[in-house]
Amino acid sequence: MQNIPQVKVGVVAVSRDCFPESLSVNRRKALVAAYEKKYGKGAVYECPVCIVESELHMQQALADVQAAGCNALAVYLGNFGPEIAETMLAKEFSEKVGGAVMFFAAAEEDISALADARGDAYCGMLNASYNLDLRGVRAYIPEYPVGDAEECADMLHAFLPIARAVYALKRLKIITFGPRPSNFFACNAPIRQLYDLGVEIEENSELDLFEAFHKHDNDKRIPEVVKAMEGELGGGNKQPAILPRLAQYELTLLDWIEAHKGSREYVAVAGKCWPAFQTQFGFVPCYVNSRLTGRGIPVSCEVDVYGALSEYIGTAVSGDAVTLLDINNTVPKDLYAADVAGKYPYALSDTFMGFHCGNTCARKLCGAEMKYQRIMARSLPAEVTRGTLEGDIVPGDITFFRLQGAADGKLRAYVAEGEVLPVKTHSFGSIGVFAIPEMKRFYRHVLIEKNFPHHGAVAFGHFGKELYEVFRYIGVPAEEIGYNQAAGVRYPTENPF
Repeated sequence: MQNIPQVKVGVVAVSRDCFPESLSVNRRKALVAAYEKKYGKGAVYECPVCIVESELHMQQALADVQAAGCNALAVYLGNFGPEIAETMLAKEFSEKVGGAVMFFAAAEEDISALADARGDAYCGMLNASYNLDLRGVRAYIPEYPVGDAEECADMLHAFLPIARAVYALKRLKIITFGPRPSNFFACNAPIRQLYDLGVEIEENSELDLFEAFHKHDNDKRIPEVVKAMEGELGGGNKQPAILPRLAQYELTLLDWIEAHKGSREYVAVAGKCWPAFQTQFGFVPCYVNSRLTGRGIPVSCEVDVYGALSEYIGTAVSGDAVTLLDINNTVPKDLYAADVAGKYPYALSDTFMGFHCGNTCARKLCGAEMKYQRIMARSLPAEVTRGTLEGDIVPGDITFFRLQGAADGKLRAYVAEGEVLPVKTHSFGSIGVFAIPEMKRFYRHVLIEKNFPHHGAVAFGHFGKELYEVFRYIGVPAEEIGYNQAAGVRYPTENPF
């Protein structure tokens, strides 16, 4: 995938001066060996500096991991650890590198260690967490952050997608074109919360985009892009005449991104797609959006800035393409009775259809076909609505999620795991039959209660744990992260009667 960073985690062992330094050194070596045996080399750098209770050693370790090109830090308590030096390291790394930091600790190996080689890192983690809070330093701490070398290797590996998203957000620019369409107040995008996250935004007019598009008239690269589109679509190329204009638009966006990302390394786009887009450009941009999103450059519909941001976070976490869908319509009772009831463990109210006009990348659709936008074609000539990529979304595990800058100045988010069922939709667009346990209650007491818009990002796989940790790390309060409560667990606003 393009447009997301490669993570290199510096593993720094810490040691309190009244404990044997060798204990932390040997446990660090065992951790790295266990990691490389299970997950391979490349993502982890073992810092040879072992910190004692010293700011000087902290500075040496910081310089070492920076010189090694680390963009994430794992502070490993091989023994009790020095809460001052270790949390100073976390603070300095966060400020100078802008990467994520995790803390975890070594368990005692066996009975023989208890006599005179006990590390007491179980205790030291408490002091570390307290001092992190005193310094106002955010850090990822696993759910149970103490374990043997193999268990800590798994914790370290679980940190990678979180670190990738956190690092990328501080280097992300969202480029927008045009205001959101009329009657789309739900897609409002207060900028302050973006700045709080470290995300930059560049807002442009649709006229700017239109001018740039026409500057690409007769671009010599168009035939090459058309050929790539034809290869991707194969037998689904049902609107071949529109491909040159779509290729021209794709080149316009890519050139704009390259010219405007400025000091930022990564980019997402929130684009305009109606009401005047199709009449002026002569097509809809859905297929181009799908192609860029499939490469790791999310392009949201309807100038949904936080939708684009959510998509980007999902791409960074999953390392795969995501999509942005309307939480759109109910599943008809006859479709449920014929294809879901008795075959899958879901009530009718657990199911819904996720839909957008045609923005999902081809490899996430079954039999993708180039078509036209049926809703727009009700009031416009069908030829100007060509450009959608349509098909049923591939069945399998998904995570529905969103990060939202709310109108009250807060950040809110939700995460819900579920699946796309292998059920024919009998409909149009990029669409699937989704099933999320207890969706009915989640819909009412999270999506409606917390004023989330109708757009939700979809990651292809179960990434709820990682996304939840990313949202917490970047500052979303735990009480503002919604999820689908299990049956019998009441939401705060749920009527107890």
